[in-house]
Amino acid sequence: MRRLAPFILVLAMLGSACASSREALAVAQTGLELEHVVLYRNGVGYFERMGEVDGDRLRLKVRRDQVNDLLKSLTVVDRRDGQAVSVSMPLDPQTWANAALSNLGPGHGSLATVLDQLRGTEVMLETVHGRMRGRIVMVEAIETETERDHKLTLLDDRELRTAKLSQIRDITLQDGDLAMQLHRRLDGSAGEGMFQQIDVEVRLVGATSHDLVVSYVVAAPMWKPTYRVVLPEHGQGPALLQAWAVVDNTSGEDWDQVSMSLTAGEPIVFAYDLHTPRQVERDDLTEAGVRKRAHAAMGETTYAPSPGEPSNSMEADRMEADRMVAEESADEAWGGGMARGAVGGPSAVAPPPPPVAPALTFEALQRSTGAHARAHSVSGQSRYDLGERVTVPNGSSTLVAIVNETIAAEETFLYRPGGAGTGYEANPYRVVRFRNTTPFVLEPGPISIYSSGSFVGEGMSEAVSTQASATIPFAVEPSLIVSSQVQHDGEEMRLLRLVRGVLEVETFARVRTIWSVVGPKQERPIVVLARHGKSGSNYTLVDPPESIETLPDAYLVPVRVAAGGTSGQVELVEQTPSHTTLSIWDGRATTMLEQVLVASGTTAATRQQLQPIVDLRQSIGRIDTQIDGLQRQQVELDARAAQMRANLEAIKKDPAANDLRETLSQRLEDFSKQGDELARKIVELQSTRLEQRIALEDQLQGLDLRP
Repeated sequence: MRRLAPFILVLAMLGSACASSREALAVAQTGLELEHVVLYRNGVGYFERMGEVDGDRLRLKVRRDQVNDLLKSLTVVDRRDGQAVSVSMPLDPQTWANAALSNLGPGHGSLATVLDQLRGTEVMLETVHGRMRGRIVMVEAIETETERDHKLTLLDDRELRTAKLSQIRDITLQDGDLAMQLHRRLDGSAGEGMFQQIDVEVRLVGATSHDLVVSYVVAAPMWKPTYRVVLPEHGQGPALLQAWAVVDNTSGEDWDQVSMSLTAGEPIVFAYDLHTPRQVERDDLTEAGVRKRAHAAMGETTYAPSPGEPSNSMEADRMEADRMVAEESADEAWGGGMARGAVGGPSAVAPPPPPVAPALTFEALQRSTGAHARAHSVSGQSRYDLGERVTVPNGSSTLVAIVNETIAAEETFLYRPGGAGTGYEANPYRVVRFRNTTPFVLEPGPISIYSSGSFVGEGMSEAVSTQASATIPFAVEPSLIVSSQVQHDGEEMRLLRLVRGVLEVETFARVRTIWSVVGPKQERPIVVLARHGKSGSNYTLVDPPESIETLPDAYLVPVRVAAGGTSGQVELVEQTPSHTTLSIWDGRATTMLEQVLVASGTTAATRQQLQPIVDLRQSIGRIDTQIDGLQRQQVELDARAAQMRANLEAIKKDPAANDLRETLSQRLEDFSKQGDELARKIVELQSTRLEQRIALEDQLQGLDLRP
């Protein structure tokens, strides 16, 4: 087999030439060599230039679309103890045209806005009523119930003339210079300022030679990470983590042998216009000043000594903190070879050739990438400092290696609600889980997964901080079926306190979930992590399974299938406690007190206090049951008696129904006697209940029982 010499992988993807004849200018031209480039993930880049400058002027040509960012961040340092006195630049010579177009952004602005900015300009209007000529005085909004328009007022010699914008067909600028300035401004806007430059001049102290370091921050494409993970043998153990960064150069100049750093994190950056002059409206207090009038007043005399003026002093404390933690990754070992084997010996049939060893092995992939980046922490953000200088031609993309480390990892399975996609609703993902033991923060990006010398899938991840763990799904496992059964149990109640007939009770609502995994016979034990969404913020786990992991809104529940097995399951119980109160007369209270009496943890003293209360409450409960039964009989007798009276009333005038009247009258009398007997028993029971209630309330008086 052919050995491949180790190399640093640098892939340049040259873009096609722009169809326009214009070429984008460099962001900044200074005559100083570009030395250091720091790229961020939020659309800006930090650029550092160094070199000698003769005289007391440093002249820069700055691309128009980048001038505001440069003004925010420009720093000039003279390494020979010189100073930068000031930074100056000419105002845009097309200020008038700029003012007319400065507030026109995508989706914003109007013809009325442009015309109002051009007050004093002479124009020719072609309207539906004819031609008008004059200098623009103002633009006013017109808004009625029937129309919304603008009115343009022109001054023609001594005459003010008006026209509605909706009636204007054509506007001609009589000032040719202004029209040319507008054309130029639009040319710049068409290329977002990429085809125009502004001269910036930095004054230096002294006319001698200066050794300068000039730095600035301007817009730059974000760098993009891509990763490779080589899975460990037998599913668990050392794995290989490799990372590259795709760097795009659209600055308008080549980055030739520059020192480069890549920063992970989210520093706050924004656009701010420092170049365009802005006028601020002020309150006109002319009239207020004229109307002021002072009133004469008599003076007063005092013999007290004049107090001295107080002296104020302020002491400034200067604090400076610069934290940087640097861990240099070890240089990668180069070289290595591959051994050959030979098969020989007499045989009538040639033996089968040995299996071809995979070329993309762990060691081969590790040797193929040279990553010499160092990790630093700068104000809480991780920065990759590339160990070797990089060349990135203008208009190209370059792939540079930044990580080539061994990490601990395992291959396992993850099931999420909904499964692994359409058609795989019950199947889990194959995932690789690893801990980022490198000193680098892994920004979000695609991750290619390799196993046994071959590509097996790819995935994505959120940002992974150093020493944090990540779970990356990279394939679907259709041979495993995951299911769950959910059961909502009724409320359980526990007595906390009994005070004067009021029970303080803790109730529990429970949710039981059984996760199950079924599949073919497993040669090795496997674990499927089921992502179980929390039932609620106030639910807690009861006897959580071993090795369960807690996420912000869910749990990772391990479901194990033993070697040689085909299934496994685990039960997860969540419950939410809440406090409530019950009266001693609530039917649930009696059941709860009875449970306390027979509970093994109840002391003899508690039973002695509680037993008479339970006995009385049970007796009152039985009386209530009897009274309820008698009252139902009473209602039934009253209904039958009413029916008898109705029947007697119906046959009252029938001379042939004497026998029937006697029978019905006898039954009515029997019903009345039975009703009287029931009423007497009810009264007796109610009297007994009242006596027992008073006795129970006496027992509860002053009672404070905590089982």
